[in-house]
Amino acid sequence: MPDLFEPVNIGKWTLPNRIVMAPMTRTRATPDGLPNEHAATYYQQRATAGLIITEGVQPSAVGQGYPNTPGLHTPEQVDGWRKVADAVHAAGGLIVAQLMHAGRIAHPDNKHGQETVAPSAVAAEGTMTTASGKQPYPMPRALTTDELPQVVDEFRRAARAAVDAGLDGVELHGANGYLLHQFLAPTTNQRTDGYGGSPAARARFVVEAVTAAAQEIGPERVGLRISPANGANGLVEDDPAETAATYRALVDALAPLGLAFLHLSIDSADPLLADLSARFGGPVVVNTGFASVTDRDTAQTLVRSGKAAAVAVGRPFIANPDLVRRWRESAPLNEVDQSTVYGGGAAGYTDYPTLD
Repeated sequence: MPDLFEPVNIGKWTLPNRIVMAPMTRTRATPDGLPNEHAATYYQQRATAGLIITEGVQPSAVGQGYPNTPGLHTPEQVDGWRKVADAVHAAGGLIVAQLMHAGRIAHPDNKHGQETVAPSAVAAEGTMTTASGKQPYPMPRALTTDELPQVVDEFRRAARAAVDAGLDGVELHGANGYLLHQFLAPTTNQRTDGYGGSPAARARFVVEAVTAAAQEIGPERVGLRISPANGANGLVEDDPAETAATYRALVDALAPLGLAFLHLSIDSADPLLADLSARFGGPVVVNTGFASVTDRDTAQTLVRSGKAAAVAVGRPFIANPDLVRRWRESAPLNEVDQSTVYGGGAAGYTDYPTLD
């Protein structure tokens, strides 16, 4: 029976344990998308995780969603991530960049006036935080068919930039209502070309983006995160049969590539977890913490049951740089200071205490 604290082979890497640090937006980059001066310390402190998946990193200027998030599309950004990679590796850790194009979950004020694009001209409801306060989501411009190869190439180039920076690989963010997820959902993908109208067509853009990254840096360095029907950022996938058909088409198309992992944000009791895992045929990382915080017992059960090769854990890592040790020793956990989760400097970022 596998154990949460045992090593596991995933893609190119041997993880020392099966506790993955999940990607978490912290909005502490510079306005030009550079990891701030504390980022290397933040990630190095958490290097005992089996694998770190960074906060979402935009693959292009247009792909930025929130203020002060980092990118991987300029030489200066690559240099910034090299400092992070070096720090994590010096502490014996593994780290991959999550490539996140926000699509319609964006505002020009957060990205130096850049436009907002999406699969279709369907605006998200509500408001988002911008550099100048709360504002309604803008109506995105629908990407033309001719433009899609250029966006695919953004993911390819960002994957290359990640490896050039010394990071161990990438995860493409196909979850939580961002661009790749927007292509998968019928409510946000109303296209009538070859990228919409059927499950396989809606999956096509995601397949092309993941394939491009895999061809560029090797599939053993590439993962994909998906979150079927989780409803984040106003994305609706409310037809179970249609949703299942779309994600089956996606995973069936990706399975032959030999990717490092499939990262599923899903309820552990959802039958789609076992279905997609079997279709993928490779290591599956499971994250169940979207609605509630994942605890050690839940993570251990997922691993021992065979549902997950590893478990992605988010919020506990914010306040507990030494989470792996604390879970192993059944030590109490620090509580997250919610007021310092987003933005700021070292406070609430690199100053949480560790065990002696």
